[in-house]
Amino acid sequence: MNSSQPLVTAANSLNEKAKFFYLLLASLFITALVATNLVANKFITLDLGFHTFVISAGVLPYPITFLITDILSEIYGQRRANQVVFVGFFASAFVLLIVWLALILPASSNSPVGDAVFSEMFQSSWRVVAASMLAYLIAQFVDVRLFHFLKKLTNSKHLWIRNNGSTILSQFVDSTIVMMVFFIGVRPIEEIMSLAVDAWSYKIVVALVDTTFIYAAVAIIRSRLQLKPGEEVVI
Repeated sequence: MNSSQPLVTAANSLNEKAKFFYLLLASLFITALVATNLVANKFITLDLGFHTFVISAGVLPYPITFLITDILSEIYGQRRANQVVFVGFFASAFVLLIVWLALILPASSNSPVGDAVFSEMFQSSWRVVAASMLAYLIAQFVDVRLFHFLKKLTNSKHLWIRNNGSTILSQFVDSTIVMMVFFIGVRPIEEIMSLAVDAWSYKIVVALVDTTFIYAAVAIIRSRLQLKPGEEVVI
Protein backbone atom coordinates (compact mmCIF):
# COMPACT_ATOMS: atom_id res chain seq x y z
CA MET A 1 0.00 0.00 0.00
CA ASN A 2 2.72 2.44 1.02
CA SER A 3 4.92 1.50 -1.94
CA SER A 4 2.28 2.75 -4.39
CA GLN A 5 2.07 6.22 -2.84
CA PRO A 6 5.17 7.70 -4.56
CA LEU A 7 3.75 6.63 -7.95
CA VAL A 8 0.47 8.42 -7.25
CA THR A 9 2.33 11.52 -6.06
CA ALA A 10 4.52 11.55 -9.16
CA ALA A 11 1.49 11.20 -11.44
CA ASN A 12 -0.28 14.04 -9.64
CA SER A 13 2.83 16.18 -9.89
CA LEU A 14 3.04 15.67 -13.67
CA ASN A 15 -0.67 16.39 -14.01
CA GLU A 16 -0.27 19.67 -12.12
CA LYS A 17 2.63 20.63 -14.39
CA ALA A 18 0.52 19.79 -17.45
CA LYS A 19 -2.31 21.99 -16.15
CA PHE A 20 0.12 24.83 -15.38
CA PHE A 21 1.59 24.83 -18.90
CA TYR A 22 -1.91 24.64 -20.37
CA LEU A 23 -3.11 27.63 -18.35
CA LEU A 24 0.06 29.57 -19.14
CA LEU A 25 -0.32 29.01 -22.88
CA ALA A 26 -4.05 29.80 -22.77
CA SER A 27 -3.35 33.03 -20.86
CA LEU A 28 -0.71 34.12 -23.38
CA PHE A 29 -3.10 33.26 -26.21
CA ILE A 30 -5.95 35.38 -24.80
CA THR A 31 -3.60 38.26 -23.93
CA ALA A 32 -2.20 38.36 -27.48
CA LEU A 33 -5.71 38.14 -28.94
CA VAL A 34 -7.12 40.98 -26.80
CA ALA A 35 -4.03 43.13 -27.50
CA THR A 36 -4.59 42.52 -31.22
CA ASN A 37 -8.13 43.88 -31.01
CA LEU A 38 -7.16 46.90 -28.93
CA VAL A 39 -4.43 48.18 -31.26
CA ALA A 40 -5.88 47.02 -34.61
CA ASN A 41 -7.17 50.50 -35.54
CA LYS A 42 -3.67 51.86 -36.05
CA PHE A 43 -1.84 51.01 -39.26
CA ILE A 44 1.93 51.13 -39.32
CA THR A 45 4.78 50.92 -41.82
CA LEU A 46 7.27 48.22 -40.88
CA ASP A 47 10.56 48.13 -42.80
CA LEU A 48 12.32 44.75 -42.47
CA GLY A 49 14.98 45.60 -45.03
CA PHE A 50 13.88 43.23 -47.80
CA HIS A 51 10.32 44.64 -47.81
CA THR A 52 8.29 47.45 -46.26
CA PHE A 53 5.01 46.16 -44.84
CA VAL A 54 1.91 48.33 -44.34
CA ILE A 55 0.00 46.46 -41.66
CA SER A 56 -2.37 46.93 -38.76
CA ALA A 57 -0.57 47.17 -35.43
CA GLY A 58 -2.79 44.28 -34.39
CA VAL A 59 -0.89 42.02 -36.80
CA LEU A 60 2.21 42.32 -34.58
CA PRO A 61 0.96 40.14 -31.68
CA TYR A 62 -1.60 38.11 -33.64
CA PRO A 63 0.76 35.44 -35.10
CA ILE A 64 1.58 34.48 -31.51
CA THR A 65 -1.92 33.03 -31.21
CA PHE A 66 -1.25 30.58 -34.06
CA LEU A 67 2.08 29.61 -32.55
CA ILE A 68 0.33 28.85 -29.26
CA THR A 69 -2.49 26.81 -30.83
CA ASP A 70 0.16 24.76 -32.64
CA ILE A 71 1.97 24.11 -29.34
CA LEU A 72 -1.33 23.21 -27.67
CA SER A 73 -2.23 20.91 -30.57
CA GLU A 74 1.14 19.18 -30.39
CA ILE A 75 1.14 18.64 -26.62
CA TYR A 76 -2.53 18.56 -25.58
CA GLY A 77 -4.34 17.48 -28.73
CA GLN A 78 -7.04 18.90 -30.97
CA ARG A 79 -9.84 19.08 -28.39
CA ARG A 80 -7.85 21.16 -25.91
CA ALA A 81 -6.60 23.48 -28.66
CA ASN A 82 -10.18 24.03 -29.85
CA GLN A 83 -11.24 24.82 -26.28
CA VAL A 84 -8.73 27.66 -26.11
CA VAL A 85 -9.96 28.94 -29.48
CA PHE A 86 -13.53 29.08 -28.08
CA VAL A 87 -12.36 30.82 -24.90
CA GLY A 88 -10.53 33.39 -27.01
CA PHE A 89 -13.71 34.02 -28.99
CA PHE A 90 -15.69 34.76 -25.84
CA ALA A 91 -12.87 36.97 -24.54
CA SER A 92 -13.07 39.00 -27.75
CA ALA A 93 -16.86 39.27 -27.42
CA PHE A 94 -16.43 40.49 -23.85
CA VAL A 95 -13.94 43.16 -24.99
CA LEU A 96 -16.47 44.27 -27.62
CA LEU A 97 -19.14 44.60 -24.93
CA ILE A 98 -16.88 46.67 -22.66
CA VAL A 99 -15.90 49.00 -25.53
CA TRP A 100 -19.57 49.45 -26.46
CA LEU A 101 -20.55 50.30 -22.86
CA ALA A 102 -17.67 52.76 -22.56
CA LEU A 103 -18.79 54.47 -25.79
CA ILE A 104 -22.45 54.91 -24.85
CA LEU A 105 -21.83 56.07 -21.28
CA PRO A 106 -21.09 59.83 -21.11
CA ALA A 107 -17.76 61.00 -19.72
CA SER A 108 -17.84 62.84 -16.38
CA SER A 109 -16.96 66.53 -16.28
CA ASN A 110 -13.55 65.83 -14.72
CA SER A 111 -12.63 62.90 -17.00
CA PRO A 112 -9.11 63.31 -18.43
CA VAL A 113 -10.41 61.76 -21.68
CA GLY A 114 -13.60 63.24 -23.10
CA ASP A 115 -16.27 61.59 -25.24
CA ALA A 116 -14.95 63.04 -28.51
CA VAL A 117 -11.39 61.80 -28.00
CA PHE A 118 -12.54 58.42 -26.72
CA SER A 119 -14.95 57.98 -29.63
CA GLU A 120 -12.22 58.90 -32.11
CA MET A 121 -10.03 56.19 -30.60
CA PHE A 122 -12.62 53.42 -30.31
CA GLN A 123 -15.60 54.30 -32.51
CA SER A 124 -14.65 51.67 -35.11
CA SER A 125 -13.52 49.11 -32.54
CA TRP A 126 -16.78 47.20 -32.89
CA ARG A 127 -16.05 46.69 -36.58
CA VAL A 128 -12.42 45.81 -35.87
CA VAL A 129 -13.38 43.25 -33.24
CA ALA A 130 -16.26 41.88 -35.34
CA ALA A 131 -13.93 41.43 -38.30
CA SER A 132 -11.27 39.91 -36.08
CA MET A 133 -13.74 37.55 -34.39
CA LEU A 134 -15.10 36.23 -37.67
CA ALA A 135 -11.68 35.80 -39.26
CA TYR A 136 -10.14 34.47 -36.06
CA LEU A 137 -12.75 31.78 -35.49
CA ILE A 138 -12.55 30.43 -39.04
CA ALA A 139 -8.76 30.68 -39.34
CA GLN A 140 -7.97 29.13 -35.96
CA PHE A 141 -10.16 26.09 -36.63
CA VAL A 142 -8.52 25.74 -40.05
CA ASP A 143 -5.13 25.92 -38.34
CA VAL A 144 -5.94 23.29 -35.69
CA ARG A 145 -7.62 20.89 -38.11
CA LEU A 146 -4.86 21.19 -40.72
CA PHE A 147 -2.16 20.84 -38.05
CA HIS A 148 -3.58 17.49 -36.94
CA PHE A 149 -4.16 16.35 -40.53
CA LEU A 150 -0.48 16.99 -41.28
CA LYS A 151 0.52 15.39 -37.99
CA LYS A 152 -1.22 12.15 -38.97
CA LEU A 153 0.11 12.41 -42.52
CA THR A 154 3.71 12.68 -41.30
CA ASN A 155 3.23 10.13 -38.51
CA SER A 156 3.99 12.82 -35.87
CA LYS A 157 7.34 13.61 -37.52
CA HIS A 158 8.63 16.86 -39.05
CA LEU A 159 7.00 19.37 -36.70
CA TRP A 160 8.13 22.23 -38.95
CA ILE A 161 5.89 20.98 -41.78
CA ARG A 162 2.66 21.05 -39.78
CA ASN A 163 3.62 24.23 -37.93
CA ASN A 164 4.35 26.24 -41.09
CA GLY A 165 1.85 24.51 -43.37
CA SER A 166 -1.14 25.00 -41.07
CA THR A 167 -0.15 28.54 -40.10
CA ILE A 168 0.53 29.82 -43.62
CA LEU A 169 -2.82 28.59 -44.98
CA SER A 170 -4.87 29.69 -41.97
CA GLN A 171 -3.20 33.10 -41.91
CA PHE A 172 -4.15 33.59 -45.57
CA VAL A 173 -7.77 32.88 -44.63
CA ASP A 174 -7.54 35.24 -41.66
CA SER A 175 -5.87 38.13 -43.52
CA THR A 176 -8.33 38.00 -46.41
CA ILE A 177 -11.46 37.84 -44.26
CA VAL A 178 -10.45 40.50 -41.74
CA MET A 179 -9.44 43.06 -44.38
CA MET A 180 -12.59 42.44 -46.42
CA VAL A 181 -14.90 42.81 -43.42
CA PHE A 182 -13.00 45.77 -42.01
CA PHE A 183 -12.64 47.84 -45.20
CA ILE A 184 -15.30 46.69 -47.66
CA GLY A 185 -17.23 49.78 -48.77
CA VAL A 186 -14.64 52.02 -47.09
CA ARG A 187 -11.57 51.57 -49.29
CA PRO A 188 -11.05 50.44 -52.90
CA ILE A 189 -10.85 46.69 -53.43
CA GLU A 190 -7.32 47.00 -54.81
CA GLU A 191 -6.14 48.67 -51.62
CA ILE A 192 -7.93 46.09 -49.49
CA MET A 193 -6.22 43.22 -51.31
CA SER A 194 -2.86 44.98 -51.07
CA LEU A 195 -3.27 45.31 -47.30
CA ALA A 196 -4.35 41.65 -47.06
CA VAL A 197 -1.28 40.50 -49.00
CA ASP A 198 1.02 42.63 -46.85
CA ALA A 199 -0.53 41.25 -43.65
CA TRP A 200 -0.29 37.68 -44.92
CA SER A 201 3.31 38.14 -46.10
CA TYR A 202 4.32 39.49 -42.71
CA LYS A 203 2.63 36.53 -41.00
CA ILE A 204 4.50 34.09 -43.27
CA VAL A 205 7.80 35.68 -42.19
CA VAL A 206 6.81 35.36 -38.52
CA ALA A 207 5.67 31.75 -39.06
CA LEU A 208 9.05 30.82 -40.52
CA VAL A 209 10.91 32.60 -37.71
CA ASP A 210 8.82 31.06 -34.94
CA THR A 211 9.72 27.52 -36.07
CA THR A 212 12.71 27.67 -33.72
CA PHE A 213 10.45 28.78 -30.87
CA ILE A 214 7.91 25.98 -31.33
CA TYR A 215 10.68 23.36 -31.35
CA ALA A 216 12.15 24.86 -28.16
CA ALA A 217 8.77 25.18 -26.42
CA VAL A 218 7.66 21.65 -27.34
CA ALA A 219 11.02 20.20 -26.26
CA ILE A 220 10.87 21.95 -22.88
CA ILE A 221 7.27 20.97 -22.16
CA ARG A 222 7.80 17.37 -23.30
CA SER A 223 10.84 17.12 -21.06
CA ARG A 224 8.99 18.52 -18.03
CA LEU A 225 5.97 16.28 -18.62
CA GLN A 226 8.07 13.22 -19.52
CA LEU A 227 6.35 12.78 -22.90
CA LYS A 228 7.71 10.75 -25.78
CA PRO A 229 7.98 12.33 -29.27
CA GLY A 230 4.50 12.61 -30.80
CA GLU A 231 2.80 11.73 -27.51
CA GLU A 232 -0.06 13.94 -26.24
CA VAL A 233 -0.93 14.52 -22.61
CA VAL A 234 -4.48 14.13 -21.27
CA ILE A 235 -5.67 16.60 -18.62
